[in-house]
Amino acid sequence: MKKHIGLVLEGGGMRGVFTCGVLDWLLDRRIDFPYTVAVSAGACNGLSYMSHQRGRAKYSNIDMLEQYKYIGLKYLWTQHSILDQELLYEEFPQRLVPYDFEAYKANPGVFEMVTTNCLTGLPNYLSEKNDPRRLVRIAKASSSLPYVCPVVIVDRMPMLDGGIVDSIPVGRAMEMGYERNVVVLTRNRGYRKASRDIRIPRFIYRRFPALREVLSHRCECYNRQLEMVERLEDEGKILVVRPVDEVKVDRLEGNVDKLRALYDEGYACAEKVLGTQLAGF
Repeated sequence: MKKHIGLVLEGGGMRGVFTCGVLDWLLDRRIDFPYTVAVSAGACNGLSYMSHQRGRAKYSNIDMLEQYKYIGLKYLWTQHSILDQELLYEEFPQRLVPYDFEAYKANPGVFEMVTTNCLTGLPNYLSEKNDPRRLVRIAKASSSLPYVCPVVIVDRMPMLDGGIVDSIPVGRAMEMGYERNVVVLTRNRGYRKASRDIRIPRFIYRRFPALREVLSHRCECYNRQLEMVERLEDEGKILVVRPVDEVKVDRLEGNVDKLRALYDEGYACAEKVLGTQLAGF
């Protein structure tokens, strides 16, 4: 275990298969961290890392996608979601790709998942080591994209995707005392969101004005975090594992060949960056 180094996992939807490759590289070398903070897809993939189930995240994201086609507009009619959430958060962890909760519980490392509190518009950093159902619910909330997924209730609070307000929670890791961190991103260096922020109309999320406000500044917030990451990287305070070139995989990508290639890139990039620099970091 790298005793004084934290691990930070960005989201990115299906681009998270890059992270799967990085995490499998770490598992192959039995490298653990005392603290991991993850958001959205990074939270879901990070759970398999924390339970030491090597290959589970890759299998869920690629092989199971090819078999079950769990992304699609058809689920909007039945589940008010772009994803088959019943399959992902009930069938997967309980039956199809069972989650080893006991192994996760036995892991001494702290694992936090980021959600966005719809009432306050602030990030919540949640962890769970005793209640499997709450653990899965937190992961579901952290990964529930605004507009295309329903609000998830955790601890009687309405939650959505943590990436709305804290896509790259390296600041949280530093607040927790980890001045040095390994950060896994799903975009190449120099990437910035080109989309312009627009004010969200009042009829959208009308019960959650604070959520509307943070959604209105989402691009600006993400670009600021990318600038912070590059500055910390240049100062030698963090190690960043990221794709080398522009990623051609969409957030809701369904092309499994692209996903397999991105997974392989994640594994190779982990070897290139961590295999040469982590020991002396």
